[in-house]
Amino acid sequence: MTDFQRYAIYFAPNPQSALGQFGDAWLGRDCISGADVARLNVDGLDPGEIATATTSPVRYGFHGTLKPPFALRPGYSRSDLEAAINTCCAKVSPVLCGPLMLKAIGRFLALVPTDPVAPSGGLAASLVRGLDDFRKPEDEAAMNKRRAVGLTDRQEAYLTRWGYPYVMEEFRFHLTLTNKLETDQVDRFESALKPVVAPLCKEPFAIADVCLFGDPGGGKPFRLLSRFALTG
Repeated sequence: MTDFQRYAIYFAPNPQSALGQFGDAWLGRDCISGADVARLNVDGLDPGEIATATTSPVRYGFHGTLKPPFALRPGYSRSDLEAAINTCCAKVSPVLCGPLMLKAIGRFLALVPTDPVAPSGGLAASLVRGLDDFRKPEDEAAMNKRRAVGLTDRQEAYLTRWGYPYVMEEFRFHLTLTNKLETDQVDRFESALKPVVAPLCKEPFAIADVCLFGDPGGGKPFRLLSRFALTG
């Protein structure tokens, strides 16, 4: 069983679903096989511009973060982690939120669920808490890098306790679509993507399973390693 530099717990849509097929085509990569996928053609956007604007989400794969990337604490193995994820998921029921919508979050674009959104936050909090024993604490350099953007007191407390500032009440579930865009790109990308994602934004958004992703390190793309059904 291959070890990875870091692991993360993400929502990743079923690759056969409309949302999964959109995500792979938008990013041009299958996060299960690692294979390239034909890029989506979007009216009003140049293919090269899309490629430049999606380098970060391409690396991480089309996903919504539930437990952010972490290195394993010494003494634990990937198989230990997978067994613990399975145990956590057996206690949590599938999550149902309102339909997705395209939204600019600062200067990057994402798909976010509409009300009710609390179920996604509850799922994320249960995974952050339930799997924290497996997380190797961040070193001070990594903590200071998080602090450089400016954190509230609560975010600082969460960074210290959980290794990441945007958890618990600070958590906002989103499926990232772009890097941070130039100011003049945001409206144009949003206008171009709205008709493309409209069919994905009609039905309630459901999370029936969660996925373990692995970071091989060296800036290489994350890989989807395992999928765990929510059966609570």
